[in-house]
Amino acid sequence: MRISIGIGSHSSRDIKGAVEYVQAADRLGVDCVWSAEAWAHDACTSLAYMAAKTERIHIGTAIMQISARTPSMTAMTALSLWDISGGRFKLGLGVSGPQVVEGLQGVSFAKPLTRLRETVDICRMAFRAEKIQYDGEIFQLPRPGGEGKALRLEFPPCPIPIYLATLGPKALEFTGAAADGWLGTSFSPDHPGAHLDYIAKGAKSAGRTLRDIDICATVSVTLGDNVEELIDSKRMGVAFQMGAMGSKQTNFYNEAFQRAGYQDDALAIQALWKQGKREEAAKRVPDAMVTQFQAVGTPDMIRERFAKYQSVGVNALSIRGDEKLPTPDRIALLEQVMDLANSLEKAA
Repeated sequence: MRISIGIGSHSSRDIKGAVEYVQAADRLGVDCVWSAEAWAHDACTSLAYMAAKTERIHIGTAIMQISARTPSMTAMTALSLWDISGGRFKLGLGVSGPQVVEGLQGVSFAKPLTRLRETVDICRMAFRAEKIQYDGEIFQLPRPGGEGKALRLEFPPCPIPIYLATLGPKALEFTGAAADGWLGTSFSPDHPGAHLDYIAKGAKSAGRTLRDIDICATVSVTLGDNVEELIDSKRMGVAFQMGAMGSKQTNFYNEAFQRAGYQDDALAIQALWKQGKREEAAKRVPDAMVTQFQAVGTPDMIRERFAKYQSVGVNALSIRGDEKLPTPDRIALLEQVMDLANSLEKAA
């Protein structure tokens, strides 16, 4: 079971601490550091810096928002990070959501899957060192009727893997058909079919199997002996996902929990959150919406959760801890996580 980490999901300005954390991950044998992109740090700048400060660990975007850049600029940035890192870069792409895309980027969220599909096509064209000439529904290159010409980026062919962060059924099918890997969120190994059945269906349509896709699931890890207290501390975060991570009409996280069998709970929590009743929304979160989607508890309980993820076909776990913790505490948690993951390999 490979272990990855994430950085950049909060607006922390502690770049020194982030570097120390990633360098510790590099020494410990962590597979990849994924950088988030919401409304704080962009996904790319920090990775270029981390590439210069590390030796072995892969660097990846989780995710680059496709509406924030043209596909050609996405490809140029990916190729630059591949070059800078000596071939350690993984390109993670996602559609984000309407609140960010339309509110922050000023771009229509219409047809997100079409935009994602065309972005992947154009990036792959660039990675093959071909002239970028594309006639899509959203993107036409060169621009029709203008003075542009089809150009080739000045990079040799590069085998940059493309990972997609997808949650909706059709997008998951596309991931199975076209991506090298999946960056999974709102995933429970107790209900794997809510995501993996769709990825498998897409893979089959392209003559592939689920084993051809690197399944990387994000999991929040919280270690401790007072399990009830730990679960309570996580309810507000789940309520935030259900109510705030998207609009009332479009919330991919909420819909993923619904597919896993929590439709009534997810909708009730969302309604309370939208009414401004955040404490009530958090209290409405049942234990299972924490324990089945995260790894919470004693070391033995965490090891059992890791084994559960592995048993359903997850190749890598992207660990999320509390980024507000002091750096030494974050590193200590990562050391424990690596010990638990390594113990699984020894047992196998």
